[in-house]
Parts: sequence; structure tokens; C-alpha cells
Amino acid sequence: MTVNTSHPSGLDLFAQTKLSALEAKNRRRKLATVSRASHMEMTDSSQKTLINFSDNDYLGLAFHPDVIEASRSATQKYGAGAGASRLVTGHYPLCDTLETKIAKIKGTEAALVFGSGYLANTGIISTLMGAGDLILADELVHNSIRTGIALSKADSQYFRHSDVAHVEAILQDARKRYTNVLIIVDGVYSMDGDIAPLLELGELAAQHSAWLMNDDAHALGTIGGGRGSAHACGAEHLVHLQMGTLSKGVGSYGGYLAASEAVIDLMITRARTFIYTTGLPPGVTAASLKALEIIETDTELVARPVMLAKKFAAAVGLAEPFSPIVPMIIGDEREALEASEKLAKRGFRVVAIRPPTVAEGTSRLRFNFSAAHRDTDVDGLIEACLDLGLKSELGAA
Repeated sequence: MTVNTSHPSGLDLFAQTKLSALEAKNRRRKLATVSRASHMEMTDSSQKTLINFSDNDYLGLAFHPDVIEASRSATQKYGAGAGASRLVTGHYPLCDTLETKIAKIKGTEAALVFGSGYLANTGIISTLMGAGDLILADELVHNSIRTGIALSKADSQYFRHSDVAHVEAILQDARKRYTNVLIIVDGVYSMDGDIAPLLELGELAAQHSAWLMNDDAHALGTIGGGRGSAHACGAEHLVHLQMGTLSKGVGSYGGYLAASEAVIDLMITRARTFIYTTGLPPGVTAASLKALEIIETDTELVARPVMLAKKFAAAVGLAEPFSPIVPMIIGDEREALEASEKLAKRGFRVVAIRPPTVAEGTSRLRFNFSAAHRDTDVDGLIEACLDLGLKSELGAA
């Protein structure tokens, strides 16, 4: 049958209208084909080689030879895919080994691996919380947390960013009206690089018989000696639910929850995003396991991303960072895009972050630093930023 494309359907017209509106606001997104290589080098669609400062591979473990070999070996032994959900036949021996390793690093009784961080957050929150419960979330939490909250059917309120006093005021007013209360934060906020006040929030949660959950996607492998934000804050005993990903500092793929045995058993039994999805490929699981072994033992590697971030921020006049993420707030969306393009011409890939990912008027360049960056890479980036006169509208904090 021949498909007639000369007359757009109502659906196509709807999509085109939406796209035109987004284009007018500089918010239309496009895929950029790149080829990654070691030392954070990448080749764009025009075959230009750029140094990548937008990657989440904070330790460069995606290209570590031992990680690659572990993935290859597991793929040969167990196959390219898991073949089924883990509750059917997709639970192979490496799954147990990886979850035991995660629990050890996070200091919990048990852990469970999900297909992705997004699946983890949506599954965890919607499994634990429901009608008659209250969720308090930081206004800057990841979109996956917002989706999980919406799916849960619990009442929810977003508190001012890292404002412990605001959380306390809400709890004092509302706690008695709800069966369960869950406080959710990002351990490291992906757009700003700041760390949640987990110790203060944990103590507050304990006072009000609430639960505390942190999303450690950008913290595992980078802060707290590689163990994440709860350990960096000395709050590991106060965080009930330590969620995270295996796709950033670990350099592989997947999401996880580290918690008590009872909570993990509940997730296995009730979390729809765990039950109704195929298990991760054995090669991915093996890569994650090997990467975590490296994180446990290579302290210099773990410390390097934050060290490089501090060096860069000091040189270009930005606030001192405590994670590998350094934002440079430009403000205007078009100006942020132009700044990104100027850096690309100088050989650096630094993506402009725009609404709705960040708030109106806070479009920015987000610099992500990796242990795989060479000193000369960072020196060149500093020189380019200074030559181009790039600076944050907020200045140094």
C-alpha cells in the first residue's frame, strides 16, 4: 500500500504546530549524532573532534579496559540479553553479585537493580506511597521523581530548594493528617551541582516519623569517597531510601535502590517498573560490577572530577563546587545557545541547558568534569572561557 504524505494528517498538523511554537521560543530539541572516544574526546556530525564537557561519565569508566573486558566476557557466557523479566528467567547470577556490591557500598541491608534511573524512581515512589500519604519534594528534583509522585496518587507539595525550615513548617502543619510522609531530594542536583542538606533533613524526618529518600544519580562514584551524598553528609544512617543510577559515575547503565531487606522485598513483589520489564543485559550488569570494584579501590580516580571542577571554577570566577558539576548561568536562552556554539568552535562540547529543564531566565552552560579529562583539556577550556568573556550572570557566590 502506498502512503500518501502530500496531505498531513490531523496528528501531523498538531505535532507541527507544537514544534513551531517551541521553535519560536528556542526550545525545540534535536538529536546530535556523536562518536565518543577515550579521554572524553568525541566527533560530531561534521567530523569535528571536540573535548566533551557535557558527559556524565564522571570517572571515565565507560572506556576502562577492565570494565569493557568484564562486559565482553559476561556477554559471551550469558548472552547478549537477559531474555525475560527477572521474576521469570532473567535473574542470572551476576544480578545477585551486583546488588550485594551496591548494598555494601551504600551501607544498607540490601539493594535492587532496575532497568534505569527513571524506572527506579517511578517504581519506588508509586509502590510506597498512595492515597492518604504525603510526599514533600524539593522543587528542583529530577523529572522522574515528579512522574513517580504523580503516579502514586499521594498528596504532594514541593518545598523551596534545600530549605529545611520550609520542610519543617510543612511537617508541623500537615504531618498529623497523613498516614505516611516521604521527603525526596536529589543528593547532587544535576543542573546546579549542589548537595542536599541530608543530615538536617534526616534529623527532621526522624523527629516527625517521616521517611527520607535521596536520588544519588550524580553522586555515586564522585563524592563521599565514591559512596555518594549520604556518606558525604554523614547521614547514611538517616536516609531510608538511597536511589541512584549505574549510568553516570559507574559508566554503565541501570538504576538501583539501596534500602532495608523488607523494603527491597516489597519492591520485588510490588514495583511494577521492576516486575514488568526485561532484566538488564549480562554485559551491562558485569560492567557495572567491575566499575564499582574500581570505585571502591581507586581513591585518586574518585577524587579527580571534583578537583578539576574546583580548578575550573576558581579560574573563571565561579562559586566553589562540591561535585563534578559547574553551572554558568547565562540567563537568556539564545545567548546560552550562542555561548555553547562559540565553545564548540574552540573545540569544546558544552551543552546549553534551557527551560523547561531549568527555570525561565536561568539558561546556562553546564560543565561536567571527569577523571578522564586531562589537565590540558581543562586548561584549554579555561583559556577559551576567558578569551570569549564567558561569565555567570550570578557571579561567584
